[in-house]
Amino acid sequence: MRDTFAQAIAAAERQRLKLRIPREEGLLQKEKGMHFHFRPEIFVQIHGRTDFRFPRETFTLEAGEMCIVPACLPHGETIFPDAQGRFRNLVAGFYSHTLSLHFAHEVAPQRPDIETIEFFDAPNLDTFIALTNQLVAAYHMHSPARDSLLKGLLIAELALFQNLVETGNGNLEGDLGKVLKAKWVVRDQFSNPELNVKAIAERLMCSPDYLSHLFHQETGEKLIHYIQRIRIEGAALALETSPLYISEIAYASGFSDPAYFARVFKKHRGETPADFRERIERERREAETRPKTIYHDREDFTAGQPVAAEAS
Repeated sequence: MRDTFAQAIAAAERQRLKLRIPREEGLLQKEKGMHFHFRPEIFVQIHGRTDFRFPRETFTLEAGEMCIVPACLPHGETIFPDAQGRFRNLVAGFYSHTLSLHFAHEVAPQRPDIETIEFFDAPNLDTFIALTNQLVAAYHMHSPARDSLLKGLLIAELALFQNLVETGNGNLEGDLGKVLKAKWVVRDQFSNPELNVKAIAERLMCSPDYLSHLFHQETGEKLIHYIQRIRIEGAALALETSPLYISEIAYASGFSDPAYFARVFKKHRGETPADFRERIERERREAETRPKTIYHDREDFTAGQPVAAEAS
């Protein structure tokens, strides 16, 4: 992983690292053959190629290129090995205070799966996500400084990854590793209404009772509650940032019944989805009425006034 990031940084410094970022169109929609995450995902292609499908576009990621899939954007992947029969990419995913990095390889014709996965404690996760979101925004802007901005942001993010790999402990095995892998499965499959403790245990090749006990022992939270919490956190983000109907957000969050979703949401957040959205909008409106600058003798509600030119 360290070598992969070092090579990417060197290419970015020479402006030879091709970056691909799809447009944020069709967010949170359930599309056949696609899935999405509530946080962005990063792909670095090492061997072979990946054909990406999105609701409004498609493109191919070649070896030596990097792709950022924005949060909540449905996407599907079809992979192809190179002339030597090799396929490999490095994928980064984000959690609450943890970052996952995994190498993917071809397990069946055109189908990728995890080769190795490592989890890293990342107290500065917000910085990673903020840089990623800034890259998404900058990629589609039309500005004379766009290329310089992309180069700086890209090198900064890749350097953070390299530093994390070199200084962090990603070899989390045993019980803690299994708990983190369970969290990864929840993040990867949260929109699937069939996701439950049994399905996760089968993925991790252990019994549901053992996984439930281990998860609660390590985190102090029941796994079934964690699944619901991750779904509700994602739904709250969608309610705050998208105009989708509440029923659409319920289905996208893995709930097959919007009424049940509303009950679970209120249990976790203390208010219904509708009340939550209304409160967020009210707080935004109130923020706009506050003064922009506070002086010792007055309050200024404007964004600033130009200084009047002195008469010559």
